[in-house]
Amino acid sequence: MSAPRLEIHLEKLHHNARTLVERLARQGIAVTGVSKATLGLAEIVRTWVAAGVGSIGEARIESIEALARGGLAVPMLLLRSPMLSQVERVVAHAAISCNSEVRVLEALAASAACQGLRHGVLLMVELGDLREGILPVDLERVAQRILALPNLRLVGIGTNLGCQHGIAPDAVNMAELSRLTIALERRFALRLPWCSGGNSANLPWLAAGGDPGRINHLRLGEALLLGREPLGRTAIPGLHTDAITLVAEVIEARAKPSQPWGERRHTSFARAPTGVAAAASSHPVHRALLALGEQDVDPAGLTPPAGSTIRGASSDHLVVEGDGSRPLQVGDEQRYQLSYSALLRAMTSPFVGRRFVDNPC
Repeated sequence: MSAPRLEIHLEKLHHNARTLVERLARQGIAVTGVSKATLGLAEIVRTWVAAGVGSIGEARIESIEALARGGLAVPMLLLRSPMLSQVERVVAHAAISCNSEVRVLEALAASAACQGLRHGVLLMVELGDLREGILPVDLERVAQRILALPNLRLVGIGTNLGCQHGIAPDAVNMAELSRLTIALERRFALRLPWCSGGNSANLPWLAAGGDPGRINHLRLGEALLLGREPLGRTAIPGLHTDAITLVAEVIEARAKPSQPWGERRHTSFARAPTGVAAAASSHPVHRALLALGEQDVDPAGLTPPAGSTIRGASSDHLVVEGDGSRPLQVGDEQRYQLSYSALLRAMTSPFVGRRFVDNPC
C-alpha cells in the first residue's frame, strides 16, 4: 500500500475504549469519546460506541453532520462554543453544545424554538487554564438565564484544563467544580445530569486516588486514541499506545556529512540559526529522506523506531539519521508513533492515507 499512511488497529482502539469506560464507571464517571483528532472518522467512532462509549464529542459541526449522515445514532456533543453563524446547524445536529456566551445561548434558544427542538447546554466554567468558560462568580446568573429559555436544557457544568496553559486537574480545582455544581443544584432545586471534569488530563489525578466528588463525566480523546495522558505524555497502564501508527517511505538513502556547511540563514520552518557556519564533517553518517513533511504531520510529535533519530523536516521531507546497524534503503518503510498534535495533522492531510488493520465490530 502507498505511503505515507496511518495504520489504525481498531481492535486496540476497542480495547482502550472498553478499558477506560469500565474503569471510570467504577467511579461513577461516564465517557464522551472525543473524535476530533480523527476528523470524526466513522470507523473509529463506531468502534468506540461498540465498546460502550455513550456519546461522541466533536469540535466542528461539519464532522457531526457527516456522522449523522452516516447513520450514527448516539448523542453528539459540540465541544467548541457554537459560532453565531452556525446556530441553526448546531441545534439541528448536535444534542448538546459547550457554551459560555449569553448571546450565543439566546440565539440557540431562538433557533431551537423555530425547529421545534430542545437543545442541551453544557455551561463551561473557567478554573484556571484560561481557555473557554465563564468565571465562577457569573455562574448563577448565566444558569438562571439558561433555565429561563424554554427551548434550552441545562445538561450540566464543565471545565477544561490542560489544553491552553497545561494547568493540571488537582484536588483544589476539581473540588471547586464539585462545589459549584452542588451549589447550583441547591439554588435552583434541580439535578444536573453532568458535572464534566475535563479531558484525558484528569486521568492521572483520578489514578492517584483523587476524589471525583460530584464529577461524573469526562471528555476523552488522547487516552482513547493513543493510550497516553497529555500532561506528562506518559502511557496509561493497561492501554495500547500503538493503536495508530504512521508509516513513511524512504526516497533517498546515503552516507552524508553529519553537519551542514556554508553560511546559515533562516529556513521555512526552523527557528533562526545559531552559531557560525560549520565545516563539512569528516565522519559520514547514514542519512535517509522520507516522503513526509510539515504539510503532512507535526514532525516534533513523531517517535522513530530504535536506531533512528529525526534530524529535521521541511515541507515535504523528513530527515532521519541511522545508527549504522541497518542502513535504510530506498523503498523501505519506517513506522512512527505519534503525539496528539502529530495525529491531528496527519489525519487532516489529504496526502496521508489510512489503512484499517482489523475490525472488531
